[in-house]
Amino acid sequence: MEKTFIFGHKKPDSDSVMSAIGLSYLKNKLGDNTEARILGNVNKETKYALEYFGLKEPEYLNDVKLQIKDVNYHKGFFIKDTGSIYDGYQEMLKEGLTGIPVVQQKNSFLGLITIKDLSHMVVNANFEELFTSYDNIMKVLKGEEILKFDDEIIGKIMVAAYRSTTFINQVPLSSSDVLIVGDRHSVIEYAVESGVKLVILSGDSEIKEKHIEIARKNKVNIIRTPYDSYHITRLLPLTNYIKTMIRSYNPTKFEESEYVDTVLDINNKLKHTNYPVVDRKNRCLGLLKIIDLNEKHPKNVILVDHNEKLQSVEGIDEANILEIFDHHNLGSITTSAPINFRNMAVGSTCTIVYTLYKERGVEIPKEIAGALLSGILSDTLILKSPTATPRDRQAVEELSNIADVDYQEYGMNMLKAGTSLEGMTKEDVLYNDFKLYTVNEKTFAIGQFFTMNFDEMKKELDEYIHTLDEVAEANNYDFVALYVTDIIQNGSYVIFNTKGQNVVDVVYDKENLPEGYFVDNCVSRKKHVVPLIMEVFEN
Repeated sequence: MEKTFIFGHKKPDSDSVMSAIGLSYLKNKLGDNTEARILGNVNKETKYALEYFGLKEPEYLNDVKLQIKDVNYHKGFFIKDTGSIYDGYQEMLKEGLTGIPVVQQKNSFLGLITIKDLSHMVVNANFEELFTSYDNIMKVLKGEEILKFDDEIIGKIMVAAYRSTTFINQVPLSSSDVLIVGDRHSVIEYAVESGVKLVILSGDSEIKEKHIEIARKNKVNIIRTPYDSYHITRLLPLTNYIKTMIRSYNPTKFEESEYVDTVLDINNKLKHTNYPVVDRKNRCLGLLKIIDLNEKHPKNVILVDHNEKLQSVEGIDEANILEIFDHHNLGSITTSAPINFRNMAVGSTCTIVYTLYKERGVEIPKEIAGALLSGILSDTLILKSPTATPRDRQAVEELSNIADVDYQEYGMNMLKAGTSLEGMTKEDVLYNDFKLYTVNEKTFAIGQFFTMNFDEMKKELDEYIHTLDEVAEANNYDFVALYVTDIIQNGSYVIFNTKGQNVVDVVYDKENLPEGYFVDNCVSRKKHVVPLIMEVFEN
């Protein structure tokens, strides 16, 4: 069963991380093969919750772009360098391919042989030289072993075509000769006495016992084959090691992890048909025929806590989205086929996951209950946010009982852990909980950070503004703001990029709204911030 990745948005907060963990556990209990992942570094608040309940932080998922390993390429298709040219050709015919990778020991990639190379060999090669194994000759010639002394056969091919007396008197033989001969006993005797490397008996010819004894004494290899001399001379060069015909030892090859779009870009320039596929240690895994790219298996994914393309993983358009679980407004992600989309007007995606457990009748273990509880408390500010619903409150009550915690005390400690500025840069604060939105081809970004002491941040207000300006300029964002939410004061301080002055002026109906302006009763980005800014861009 293929694995399905479950993940939240690019700037993971407690709700996105914990809903992914909780949903993955549920799916696996129901018989699926899933794994929770994250698309970025988890914040301090989430780390606190993970450590408190003894949960492992999910692994990072860089992208879900199509890779060669997601394609039906010809896995395991290669030939050992000591295989015969004939075998290589037969393998290509069998698979309908025009190339075959050649490997050495431990399948280390050596080179690529193509039909073009074979054609070149047939037209231009020296058919007299033989460099192969005894076994290759036996296999290709459908031979019968008479005598074998050498595993490897290196020599010059000769055919006893003259009259016997002429051949014996005029053709000198040596230990480097491979002689093709029929039932010409005088020539056979001359050959074994001369100590040739190999005698190939054509047409299932008989050989006298005394000649076998001489051959045994002189360590002459003998093979008998049903083929006639003409066919032997045609086939024998094809018994050579396939490595002898490698013309390029460094062809273009790809690792299995290479992206499909990269392969296509390179192929547009090279126009090759075949590409060897290797691993990081240059071990050959098979052959990619360029048309294999039409048969691909996209990665299976389930999205939680987002349905905006900009907020999702790189390559989401190339993935197979199975389901989406979210509590935000409908975004820009589209699918090619109908899917299960669970969108609920609740304060947290973890509440939706909790509901799924109840619907499926699956028991929630303590650590998973703690994870889901953490996500709800984070997103609803311990149920004080206007986004909190009766469903959230019901979930918190049951989950806190299972997790055996006082949710108010635990929630406050968790939020405090996330408000510490120690060791954080201005970028860290902005990206701690950062989301992108698109309206009418305009992009704006909203970061949210919780604090109980804004005075500390106010001292460095100019530096925060400078950071927002740099982020807006570098990414071509039309507006960037950081909402610093004080859960004690029940409001947020808004810091924005310099060129975004007109946006906040319209949003809050004030002229020249000052940086760090406190907005009372503004604690929910989803309800109190994003809709107002979207309205500005829509109009």
